Amino acid sequence: MRFCSCARGLAVLTLLFAWYSPSNALALSREADPFPADVLRSITAAGGIIGDETPSLTHQAIEWPTWQQWKRLFTLSDYNTRVVVLGTMLLGMAAGAVGSFTLLRRRSLMGDALSHATLPGVGLAFIFASTLGRDGKSLPVLLAGAVFSGLLGVVAILFVRRYTRLKEDAAMGIVLSVFFGAGIAVLSIVQQMPEGHAAGLEAFIYGKTASMVASDAWLIGISGLLCVLLAYAVFKELTLLCFDDQYAGARGFPVLALDIVLMTMVVVVTIIGLQAVGQILMIALLVIPAAAARFWTQNIRQMTVISSAIGSVSGLIGSAMSAIFPGLPSGAMIVLVSGVLFLFSMFGGSSRGVLIRLFRRWQLNQNIDRQHLLRGLYEFIEQTLQRDPTEKELLQSVPFSDILSMRSWSPGRLQRQINRCRRHGTVSQSSVQAVALTTDGIHEAARLVHEHRLWEMYLITHAEVAPSRVDRDADAIEHVLEPEMIQQLEELLEQSRPVHGVPQSPHPITQAGAAEPVPTPSHDSGPLSGESVS
Repeated sequence: MRFCSCARGLAVLTLLFAWYSPSNALALSREADPFPADVLRSITAAGGIIGDETPSLTHQAIEWPTWQQWKRLFTLSDYNTRVVVLGTMLLGMAAGAVGSFTLLRRRSLMGDALSHATLPGVGLAFIFASTLGRDGKSLPVLLAGAVFSGLLGVVAILFVRRYTRLKEDAAMGIVLSVFFGAGIAVLSIVQQMPEGHAAGLEAFIYGKTASMVASDAWLIGISGLLCVLLAYAVFKELTLLCFDDQYAGARGFPVLALDIVLMTMVVVVTIIGLQAVGQILMIALLVIPAAAARFWTQNIRQMTVISSAIGSVSGLIGSAMSAIFPGLPSGAMIVLVSGVLFLFSMFGGSSRGVLIRLFRRWQLNQNIDRQHLLRGLYEFIEQTLQRDPTEKELLQSVPFSDILSMRSWSPGRLQRQINRCRRHGTVSQSSVQAVALTTDGIHEAARLVHEHRLWEMYLITHAEVAPSRVDRDADAIEHVLEPEMIQQLEELLEQSRPVHGVPQSPHPITQAGAAEPVPTPSHDSGPLSGESVS
């Protein structure tokens, strides 16, 4: 019993010591000879040690490169670096261009399904070539098998979607799981073959960019360029397919053939990317650059170009970081760089970025408050006179307290809007207690009241909205009315323009600037106008 306790204690000490020094741990374990060889192997394996050549976690530190290494990287002095950088850049360009169409087609995960569908083809190609006495590890042979298996996956997805009631996501899930399961089974057979231990087929799952040679880069470049040229040749048709496939079919376009063309490009890009980033990470190059480009533009041509650029930059920076830090895998670094570019685009994109959308919303809310102030001043004077005011009468001052009663604003918020209108030259503030419209402000206020009441009369006449609620409903849309719509409303309602072009209000105006009592709270309550239209 004492011997067992000592043995267990010695094993624990060995494991702890192995965490810091594998060689010393092995030496210590060899000195404690009561353990058989298989027990020693299990103990060292539990401590994270496979043999004397396997370094511990402390030996995996990434050293900062020297200036000479940076210089060799920037000048692309190493042959392997040039090949890898060129190949990954071309792959990123092709994946970005093709991924733009799959994103707009709402088939972003199609690349994931097809990348998994290529695995059984790779294994079967190795088995077939080895059986015939050929080199089963030949890249053209393996890629040919991957192409065949990928196209078979495309046909399977289209067949399930077309001839069953299952939706596309279910079809992709079925194909992904079945083909990947078949691929794992085939790989297990390959590992049992005499030459299977050196096949290296796992590189197609996780990627092995460092093994890329010039012929691989040429293959990626030519295949990617052909995909880009094909996408450019059928750009109009693919655009129509992505946005409205039913309309494309009604116009006589071969929707199924275009779908096959798009999926074929996805298969080609997926195949040529297997060696660079592998099956698991290939989906990232098809989705992330296109999704990032969506934040920068609303034009599909510009989106395709930006997506290709983001893919190329991701390949360049990711492969360069892997070259300067050998401990970092290229495929993972390429995906991480594209993820960083996506985050930057998501927040800083000039079209749909988070920051620009917040800024536009703030601008819209400020503009709504300004319009509410001008319209409120006009309607207050109109209500005071009980008639359509003249331009001279509209120049009179309105007390600050009356303006506060018109809108549920705080004094600070109201003063900020007054200051903004003063900068625009639409109001003047002779004192802290009164505000008046200027000549430009009168014309601007008359236009706003005119548009507001036109929309009110349209809602009452054609939408059967109750007059007691029409003011609130009109306020939700009047801020985005275009001049063409205003003209159509005037023609529809056949309104004769009175003084200043302002029709009479279709409902009584209360002192709060809204319709007669409505049981809902004021539509201008809250920190900013909550009825604004983004």
